[in-house]
Amino acid sequence: MPAISMFRRAKHPAPGHTRVGIIDIGSNSIRLVIYDGPARVPAALFNEKVMAGLGKGLARTGALDPDAMERALHALSRFKRLAEQMGVPHPRTVATAAVRDASNGKLFIDRVLELGLPVEILSGDDEGRIAGLGVIASIPEANGIVGDLGGGSLELARVVDGEVRETSSFPLGVLRIDAVKANGPRALRALVDKTLGKAGWKGKGAGLPFYMVGGSWRSLARLDMYLTDYPLPIVHHYWMPPENAQHLVRVLAHLDRKRLREVIGLSGSRIPTLSHAASLLTHVVRELGSSELIVSAYGLREGLLYEELSPYQRAQDPLIASTREEGARQGRFPEHGDLLERWIAPLFEGESREDARVRHATCLLADVGWRAHPEFRAERGVETALHGNWVGIDSRGRGMMAHALWTSFGGNGMVPVISSICSPSEIVTAERWGLALRLGQRFSGGVADALTGSRLSLAPGALELRVDKDNALLHGETVERRHRTLATAFGLEPRLILD
Repeated sequence: MPAISMFRRAKHPAPGHTRVGIIDIGSNSIRLVIYDGPARVPAALFNEKVMAGLGKGLARTGALDPDAMERALHALSRFKRLAEQMGVPHPRTVATAAVRDASNGKLFIDRVLELGLPVEILSGDDEGRIAGLGVIASIPEANGIVGDLGGGSLELARVVDGEVRETSSFPLGVLRIDAVKANGPRALRALVDKTLGKAGWKGKGAGLPFYMVGGSWRSLARLDMYLTDYPLPIVHHYWMPPENAQHLVRVLAHLDRKRLREVIGLSGSRIPTLSHAASLLTHVVRELGSSELIVSAYGLREGLLYEELSPYQRAQDPLIASTREEGARQGRFPEHGDLLERWIAPLFEGESREDARVRHATCLLADVGWRAHPEFRAERGVETALHGNWVGIDSRGRGMMAHALWTSFGGNGMVPVISSICSPSEIVTAERWGLALRLGQRFSGGVADALTGSRLSLAPGALELRVDKDNALLHGETVERRHRTLATAFGLEPRLILD
């Protein structure tokens, strides 16, 4: 059954915001997420998961587990009531592989309908396409193979240029692996080789990233972070070389459950299937020929939201949209971030497109610290940049934003985590961003007139600040000092020109 194109909106969403709810009935878990915020980058207002295990035993019996069905129905009753109380009386409800494939799947759906929840049964191709859209929603430049691993199935999707070009679905979910491995130690590798080869996917990911979607693979990334002592425990956009998959297989063969429970963010309910997820990842990326592994926290649910957007909304950069929203919410002057970006841009004309968008995002957050105690504004900037719920940015970009805001708010020295995720040259660039913001904030006082009536530029031997005569009085002692500090960071002298 194709996915129905419909949003369920709240009775009273916040101005300019949309509140929607999605219930995802998966083979392993059932989850309710209520989203609120701007359509391009809505935030999870509420997120709850129940590990019902509907697909447990499906490979052996062909049917949904009866006890799991009761757990699922109880969870769905609760989710429906919660959604109603949160202003989403008709959450969009979708079901995937286990319900789709089970002999008693229709019986289960009938019981869900009795609860007042119309259910869309997504085909395997629907799952792959929508998961691919979820990755595109959060990593717009994605160019590679998306792999969405659930309890009952594995979906692959080729994504490039903001589109999903090709999809396939395979009965290779983590709840099916026990039955496969019962046929011998090489059975899983042989099955993956045969299955992907027959479907034409063998070698299709050669030289391309593999985007990991699904709770089991995100859990593997969290384990990898733990093993490598990674300094920023944000799983979205986490990068691993493909050989790490095999390394995780070896590690999991020796780690006990107690040690695994020490891993921050690792759900205990995922532990029993982690080794299966690692084995499958190893074989899949080997067959595809993947060049690297990149984790996406966005998947099916976010793909369902992205699917509903207009072309204009889809074209928005998710990082810029979310930082603009946060800057407007926390800052004093909503338009100030975009004005600052245009004001300091002439100093950074040779930068890469990626650095330009991260710098733009930093400008949009340039006023987030003003409500904090003056002694802690720099810390507020670092916290916002490093730990904000951003997508479309990796840890390097977060670090550059953080160091720029730290500098802009007058922070001294170096925040250790930043030096561990950014190179020295990236730190120098970010410091220049921050010093430029610091000058712009003091010169303008946060309002538009001073920025629109002045211009920064690089000239031989000098960093010039050209100011309209009407705004000449704004170039006071503190502004002069910050102008000099910025010029020094470029190895230049400051020069004031009055027009």
